[in-house]
Amino acid sequence: MLRITELRLPIDHPPEDLPTAIARRLGIAPTQLAGFAVFRRAHDARKGLDFVYTVDCDLADADAENETLRRLANDRHIGPTPDMRYRFVARAPAHPLPRPLVVGFGPCGIFAALILAQMGFRPLVLERGKAVRERAKDTWRLWRGHELDPESNVQFGEGGAGTFSDGKLHSQIKDPKHYGRKVLTEFVRAGAPEEILYLGKPHIGTFRLVSMVEKMRAEIESLGGEIRFRARVDDLLIEDGHARGVILADGAEIRADHIILALGHSARDTFEMLHRRGVSMEAKPFSVGLRIEHPQALIDRARLGKYAGHPLLGAADYKLVHHAGNGRPVYSFCMCPGGVVVAATSEAGRVVTNGMSQYSRAERNANAGIVVGITPDDYPGGPLAGIALQRALEARAFALGGGNYDAPVQRVGDFLAGRPSRAPGEVEPSYKPGVRYTDLADALPDYAIAAIREAIPAFERRIPGFAMPDAVLTGVETRTSSPLRIKRGDDLQSVNVRGLYPAGEGAGYAGGILSAGVDGIRAAEAVALALGVERAVVSPAAI
Repeated sequence: MLRITELRLPIDHPPEDLPTAIARRLGIAPTQLAGFAVFRRAHDARKGLDFVYTVDCDLADADAENETLRRLANDRHIGPTPDMRYRFVARAPAHPLPRPLVVGFGPCGIFAALILAQMGFRPLVLERGKAVRERAKDTWRLWRGHELDPESNVQFGEGGAGTFSDGKLHSQIKDPKHYGRKVLTEFVRAGAPEEILYLGKPHIGTFRLVSMVEKMRAEIESLGGEIRFRARVDDLLIEDGHARGVILADGAEIRADHIILALGHSARDTFEMLHRRGVSMEAKPFSVGLRIEHPQALIDRARLGKYAGHPLLGAADYKLVHHAGNGRPVYSFCMCPGGVVVAATSEAGRVVTNGMSQYSRAERNANAGIVVGITPDDYPGGPLAGIALQRALEARAFALGGGNYDAPVQRVGDFLAGRPSRAPGEVEPSYKPGVRYTDLADALPDYAIAAIREAIPAFERRIPGFAMPDAVLTGVETRTSSPLRIKRGDDLQSVNVRGLYPAGEGAGYAGGILSAGVDGIRAAEAVALALGVERAVVSPAAI
């Protein structure tokens, strides 16, 4: 097959224009085109508004395909279609093996367990939180009733933090082995819409993620894997520099020689335990900031113009970056079109925000984090110092919000003018359980407030209306990524504890559902190879 990239057509083109454009681009007669499939479709607003396609196409015969490749050899947008099928690196032997452990059942843990199970290794998964539907009920108790369960919330439980998000499935990671395609394919098998395989910025939404996670769990179990909920790991067994098992909160000891740490970025008590046990880790940069909300219609008009509301485009998003005069980068984070701002704390006495959308993206507001990059120079004191800073900011937000999990909010006009807000304006905050109007100048370090105050008018030049006085800022956004990295080598094992495989977002190696799933696959493969089993290439038909 041939792959064509950067094939542009108007948004409203009729379906028959695509095969015609493919034939024209290849310089062949339409009758020579035997078939095609859309690999990717995105839209580009830089030159009007076009769909930009990547397509894989079959010609009528192999000779015509080879001749076309030779003729267009210097065209960087045309070439052979890469083989993106997933192939297992190993298979479990017939004789019993010690079961590998997977700690955590978010996207990284799910895919680590799934790949191990598909290779026959019968993994045991330990998840501190509850199954996804029970967890959803606990999360709603915070959102509707100010009641937090520290072990079952937006951060902890089956599916991980990504379950209560926009369900974005795009990433900028380097992926030479096409693991991302395996992630998307497994999601489709679990019930995601097939469009995620070709949309430029695919998403799923919370409600669909819940049922998908359940189906993936069922497949792992059907292949001999086991998932234990409410199984918090409180200690790590290390003997002669090698991981030998874990101790759970209930005192149970589980022995294992290969342990994938698929922790989320909020597993603070587990990070502290690993630090006490001497597992090598280091502080890393992350970002802190506020959530901003605008009417979605405003964003649609600014980004899509006359095509605002087009059914093939949906709710518009944005991605913004500003380099402030004080040297701080300010950028939009986890933008949720047609979504809501949610309470995302996992610890008592703290307020944390995040964004969430359903598949329809039909809520009245758009929201995004407006966050400021910080580095370990801002929080000296070792690997856990970033956690201490996060906790301090979240406790301050809890107090500013009234001490009951309501969030502090401020209208953008008041924030830019340096005065407190006393009442709502045109934009109604979506955060639940509730909000308290106040002055957010005390919610973040002075350098972050100054950088955001400079960035919002700069973003106005990109998106007219971004600095509208009645837009709403909600504090605080602190869990943009893990504040530390658990150091690992090229074999994905901890640099000083053999048999321990730090992976995913919490360990500092991913940022989002897709990249976490990819890192879970890599960790599973590393464990399979470390077990010394027979290498094998499995037919794609067996996947």
